[in-house]
Amino acid sequence: MQIESIFDQDTFTLTYIVYDEATKDAVIIDPVLNYDHASSSFSFESFHKLVQFINSHKLNLQYILETHAHADHLTCAPQIKKQFPKAQLAISKNIVEVQKTFKNVFHFPWLETDGSQFDRLISDDEEFSAGGLIIKALSTPGHTPACLSYLIGDCLFTGDALFMPDMGTGRCDFPGGSSDHLYHSIADKIYKLPDSTRIFVGHDYQPGGRKLKYQSSVGEQKESNIQLTSKTTYQEFKKFRDNRDKTLSAPRLLLPSIQVNINAGNPPPTEENGVSYLKLPLKEK
Repeated sequence: MQIESIFDQDTFTLTYIVYDEATKDAVIIDPVLNYDHASSSFSFESFHKLVQFINSHKLNLQYILETHAHADHLTCAPQIKKQFPKAQLAISKNIVEVQKTFKNVFHFPWLETDGSQFDRLISDDEEFSAGGLIIKALSTPGHTPACLSYLIGDCLFTGDALFMPDMGTGRCDFPGGSSDHLYHSIADKIYKLPDSTRIFVGHDYQPGGRKLKYQSSVGEQKESNIQLTSKTTYQEFKKFRDNRDKTLSAPRLLLPSIQVNINAGNPPPTEENGVSYLKLPLKEK
């Protein structure tokens, strides 16, 4: 099994291509659509990198796997599916909870909240194959109710649940987020895997200006994660995470990302003039 990483510097997002050298079967995890907030326009730099790699290695793309409905970048899953029609788009079955929440936030009467926009809804501990790749999905909620981590061989792709040890964990202040759930997702699921299990994170914000890092291990995380080691108590983590989250600003691309990502990467329906519009709800502080 081989892993190719593509880093989007604008959103600090890691996209992974995981593939079997023998069978050429592959999956993509958390692809990025490049989006400029100021002009509300998108481009395809990251998408083209993915396509170029898949084509140059003659890979058979089986799945596009989303770890959750991201709040900091837009997904380019529809563009990938158009390029590789046989690839299925998969996400946690709990995406329906997220859809129901944000259908009301954005007043989207057209939005179906049954997950039907996705090709496959995945359950906790579900095991499935992508050709020669065997994948096990671990439900790791806390950052959102619909977070999944994907275990492929000895590699766990954690999305926003767990970052590099010097970064800590994902935030839990989004609707449906829970520091309680995140603690148990990490302490009772991720940290129960063998210490040698390799962890690949969904973001790296390069604290202190250090070079990009995206791979650690369960053993390393248990020993030195700055927010949650194997010795951190539930009360300690919950107090820290809740207090920390109160100080955080909303992600820069929160509103456009959520509107698109809960709809499997598709923008809202076009209006009479043929243009699709994103909404910006107004509220008083």
